[in-house]
Amino acid sequence: MTAIPDPSLALPEADAGRRNLTLLIQLRWLAVGGQLATIGIATGLMGITLPLVPLLATILLLASINVASRVRLHRGGAVTNGELTAALLFDVAALAWQLHHSGGLANPFASLFLLQVVIGAILLTPRSSWAIVAATLAALAALRIGPTPLVLPPRYAGDPLGLYLKGSFVCFVLIAVLLVAFVTRISRNLRDRDAALAAARQRAAEEDHIVRMGLLASGAAHELGTPLSTLSVLIGDWKGAPRFAADAELQEDLADMDAAVQRCKTIVGGILMSAGEARGEAPQLTTMRRFLTEIVEDSRAARMPGTVAFNDLFGADVAIVSDPALRQVIGNVVDNAAEVSPDWIGITASRDGDMAVIEIVDRGPGFSDEMLEHFGQPYRSTKGRPGGGLGLFLLVNVVRKLGGGASVTNRAAGGARVRIFLPLSALAPPEGEP
Repeated sequence: MTAIPDPSLALPEADAGRRNLTLLIQLRWLAVGGQLATIGIATGLMGITLPLVPLLATILLLASINVASRVRLHRGGAVTNGELTAALLFDVAALAWQLHHSGGLANPFASLFLLQVVIGAILLTPRSSWAIVAATLAALAALRIGPTPLVLPPRYAGDPLGLYLKGSFVCFVLIAVLLVAFVTRISRNLRDRDAALAAARQRAAEEDHIVRMGLLASGAAHELGTPLSTLSVLIGDWKGAPRFAADAELQEDLADMDAAVQRCKTIVGGILMSAGEARGEAPQLTTMRRFLTEIVEDSRAARMPGTVAFNDLFGADVAIVSDPALRQVIGNVVDNAAEVSPDWIGITASRDGDMAVIEIVDRGPGFSDEMLEHFGQPYRSTKGRPGGGLGLFLLVNVVRKLGGGASVTNRAAGGARVRIFLPLSALAPPEGEP
């Protein structure tokens, strides 16, 4: 078995990039609406003459970029740091172009460059953030070169500083509102990404733990194979030896010993099959009902009659590939239930759409609060044995490999309940096989 890097580790970063691009699109739509409103107020209510062609052309270009960005999101895939940097650089250039045609640095809305710098510092890598800072400084320097001056009507021409201060106040309010609204959402996206990355790393660590356990189990199984085979041969020789043939009691003991050795060899064989991929090294075609019935029959054979109840609500049977690892972990859950509730356990099989649902209940003491809180983590056991608590850990990881899940609860009437959810599509035989 070899550890394979988990591609899900890259997914949180990709998802955060897509959500951040979505926020930039929303911010740009607000900019388009705000710019149209500003142009309408300045020209209609205040009587200020503006060069409408370059200003409206920039607004149209911003809207076109937004449409293209939305198409980019619908195509799927990760949004890279380079794409986000390019989007912010375009926004800086668009703002500089509009300010150039509306007074340059004398326009109070020149402070909006600060919004681009803050967003870049949050979203981008340090190098890209400094690139945004350099771009804004270059834009401010360029605005000193031949800007189109604003021609104020007579009622404002006498106090241009008062008009500038009013515009600065509106710009400050706009920046404050946008920073609180969007930076808060961006920070939440980053926190969600960090949490998802932590969960993915934990999952990778758990799967690496399973790999090491599989290697250990496989090595132990290989080591046990030879002495078990030797014992089987010796027991066979003893059973056929003339001096033992007439002793009925000894023959009965030898038969029990032979059965125990064969049982050990079966367990070792199961470990060897389950130590590799989740489907094992020798998958077999069967049906879901037969797969479950065999698990139930194995459990009944090892216990007193009437202590294992099977409720079959699965419905129409479906063909599957028998999974040795899955059978083993389900058997472990059944064994654990029977250990705490030897008088009775219940197994129910049902179906929810494409999902097979297996429920195992008992009349034992149930799970502790700590077990419920840390369900699926290794070495969480109610039995107090060193190295215990791997049964549910293996169950969660084997089922997760198949695209399913598991949950545990305590029953109101007493005892525990374990539910296992298995997608039938993951167990279906390959196309072309009966």
